[in-house]
Amino acid sequence: MGDHDEVEFRVLGDLEARIGGASADLGHSRQRSVLAALLSEVNSPVPVDRLVDRVWADHPPRQARDTLYGYLYRLRRALSSSQASEQVRIERKSGGYVLRVDETTVDLFRFRDLVRSARSAPDDRASGLLEEALALWRGEPYSGLDLPWVDEQRLALERERLAAELDRNDIGLRLGDHHALLPAITALAMAHPLDERAAAQYVLALYRCGRQADALEHYQRVRLRLVDELGTDPGSELRDAYQRVLAGDAVPSRPVGDAPVPRQLPAPPTPFVGRRADLDRLDGILADQRAGDSVPIAVVGGIGGIGKTWLALQWAHRELDRFPDGQLYVDLRGFDPTCDPVSPSTAVRGFLDALGVAPDAVPADLDARTGLYRSLVADKRMLVVLDNARDSAQILPLLPGSAASTVLVTSRHQLTGLTAAHAAASMHLDCLSDDDARELLGRRLDPQRIAGEPDAAAELLAYCGGLPLALTIATVQVAGAPDYRLADLVEELRDSPSRLDALDGGELNASLRGVFAASYGALSPAAAEAFRLLGPAPGPDISLPGAANLLRLPGTRARVVLRELRRAHLVQQGCPNRFRMHDLVRLYAADRARPEQGEKSRRLVDFYAHSAHRADQLLNPHRPPVSPGEPPAGCEPMVFDGRGDAMAWFDVEHANLLAAQRLAANQGWDAAAWHLAWALTAFHFLGGHLPDQIAVWRLGLAAAERLGDSSARTTAHRRLGDACARGGELVEGITHLEKALELAAAGDVAEQAHAHRALGIAWEQRGDLERALAYSLLALLLYQGLDNPVWESTALNTVGWCQARLGEYGAARRHCCQALELAESAGYHDGVAGTLDSLGYVAQHAGLHDEAIEYYNRALRMFRAHGNAYEAANTLVNLGDVHVAVGERGEAESAWGKALRLYRAQHRLREAAGVEGRLVG
Repeated sequence: MGDHDEVEFRVLGDLEARIGGASADLGHSRQRSVLAALLSEVNSPVPVDRLVDRVWADHPPRQARDTLYGYLYRLRRALSSSQASEQVRIERKSGGYVLRVDETTVDLFRFRDLVRSARSAPDDRASGLLEEALALWRGEPYSGLDLPWVDEQRLALERERLAAELDRNDIGLRLGDHHALLPAITALAMAHPLDERAAAQYVLALYRCGRQADALEHYQRVRLRLVDELGTDPGSELRDAYQRVLAGDAVPSRPVGDAPVPRQLPAPPTPFVGRRADLDRLDGILADQRAGDSVPIAVVGGIGGIGKTWLALQWAHRELDRFPDGQLYVDLRGFDPTCDPVSPSTAVRGFLDALGVAPDAVPADLDARTGLYRSLVADKRMLVVLDNARDSAQILPLLPGSAASTVLVTSRHQLTGLTAAHAAASMHLDCLSDDDARELLGRRLDPQRIAGEPDAAAELLAYCGGLPLALTIATVQVAGAPDYRLADLVEELRDSPSRLDALDGGELNASLRGVFAASYGALSPAAAEAFRLLGPAPGPDISLPGAANLLRLPGTRARVVLRELRRAHLVQQGCPNRFRMHDLVRLYAADRARPEQGEKSRRLVDFYAHSAHRADQLLNPHRPPVSPGEPPAGCEPMVFDGRGDAMAWFDVEHANLLAAQRLAANQGWDAAAWHLAWALTAFHFLGGHLPDQIAVWRLGLAAAERLGDSSARTTAHRRLGDACARGGELVEGITHLEKALELAAAGDVAEQAHAHRALGIAWEQRGDLERALAYSLLALLLYQGLDNPVWESTALNTVGWCQARLGEYGAARRHCCQALELAESAGYHDGVAGTLDSLGYVAQHAGLHDEAIEYYNRALRMFRAHGNAYEAANTLVNLGDVHVAVGERGEAESAWGKALRLYRAQHRLREAAGVEGRLVG
């Protein structure tokens, strides 16, 4: 069995089942709770009553057992992947249900095995085992499940984790790893202030790191708290640690020689959460650097407030043992609005002072100072932290001359000069993950306040966007005012223009606006102009061609300007040639925009509208084009290489196109708003984006009303009605379609035909098949007088479909065959696929199952080839039904499963529920 079939269960964090490295879809929280209950007792039967109790507690539904069986069925399917079923099975036993699986595939049991092994191993071996065990923890156990029995499990597991961490710390202290362990020991002591074992470890670690006064102070603080809260004195372990400090029995491991050993690092950040992957990445970068002959240099970059300094200091304190000859630190103040950046000469002078050079022996010349500094640190294993660097020129004189030392730099700029001249390695620091941001919130606020306002807490996290500084400022304001609710702060944050004011701590280093202003002030005039324009631009990101149109620059020049913004970490580049801003940076950019610059967003709207019309013509070449006119001067719309290229462009630009239409509607650019609705219609239909189709045509109809264009109004009513009907809003849909028919009665025969056909589809959706057929026949009659084979083919197919639904299979087949012939002769591929699907339905209900399967498969191939996910989902359901009819349950479930995924992606909940019923049945 290959690695691609390996099964792994994770409960020490989010509940996960991974097959071949990919997460299995475990469904909603109730269904996941069933798996959690089975995992807690693997290879042992769990009674059905116990499963019901664990999943629903005191509120089981009326048919709890039937629902439970459905959950178990779906879990079996989710966990069955090729040969993975050989490793994991859910079996029914007389005593209940049992999850058969090798315990080593469950992280909880691997954790326990490692801890057991560590407790019987020598210290050097035990330390590694415990680190391996603790590395399995990814957060709160069974995260996302909110049930009483899960809460009990969590408490027990957290106690096991704490015991393992304390074991690791005891071993590390015996091995002399106090410097490396101090951050972890500190965190445990703060999190468990009454745990005497954690307190004893903290006292010893502080003393061994040369902080005797802090060690004694902490002992006294814990002693008083034990007396006040528990009425007891410290136990023997904590008293013994205290006596050892008093007696000097726990001497520092590093003797002080004649020359001072500099310890300039600021205190480690508290609280520091998450960033494990970033710390590991920094480890890897510097390990690769140390493998060479030059000075190892790593540059941590990112926007202001992202936590670059915190990460650098956390890593530095974690790795202190690597640098026995000392640590040098300087804040270069590269972006401090209150003062100039620190000069290299001043920074080197500070290093020389720390290295014990007498003041009268410090040279006046920068080159001489640098030479003396490099002589003193030559061949020493030192860490040099250069924080908040402005540019490479500020850093170069501060680099040691030998590869024995390591340099860690933080900056809001990409220091390309440093990379080019000294092969420095760079890493970009991104926002905190959702879990880490939530943990930071929990560390800074009373958990009871968060639990009391869960919705406000979730909204606060969303507004802060994973930016540590924003979260810190927000929590400081709330924590310092017990009567100030989270909901009060969230209310301020909801107002976008004042959000930056709400995230102002009153000091320059605690103000997002101040932090962003420092980065903005360092931009060239061209980049500053681009920054202001990108702020109010519609959509979550922007492509290089979009930016070029917005900035009215050639593509090569726009790339240069965006590159400067990217080097300043004010924009981020994800996919090639796509750029985005953090939400809070974007608010600041919009805040800096001048009134006349908002109007310049029209350039981008025009670019999107004209590009979308070109792309739409490739998706639906048989629809008569509606031209938005010639592009305005300076507008350079996209040019597409065929239908696939156009579809891909719609996919990546979809959110931007929706935002552009909303902006156009809000600004009164009504023609652009209507044309964007028109141009998005084919894409929305093919992809099943029905909610978006309804939304764009609501705006399109409002724009048409303001324009006073009767033809545009008719089309808008029809398109909105059709979208509503297909999306399940049948009453509103029929109302709009009847209005379209009324408007078209003035003489627009084509629109009359379109409206009749759409009404036929709407009434078929509503279940009135006789009325649906009547409208469809009227549409066919009108189309036959318009000499348009595509429209006539579509109408013939609609009539045939309605007749098939009524059981008139002979007439249905005749109309569908006529439709197929017309569609094929016109090269109308979507029409061919749709008619093949109808013919499959006719054959299926006439008992011709093999013929039906052939029709459905042909239709499916064509729908997929042309990106029509909407109709592909319907065909897959029909195909599954035929497979069941001929006894091929496996093939049916495969087709239904694919249809279900498409329906869910398209938010077609009613259709998805129907497929779920088929799968359970």
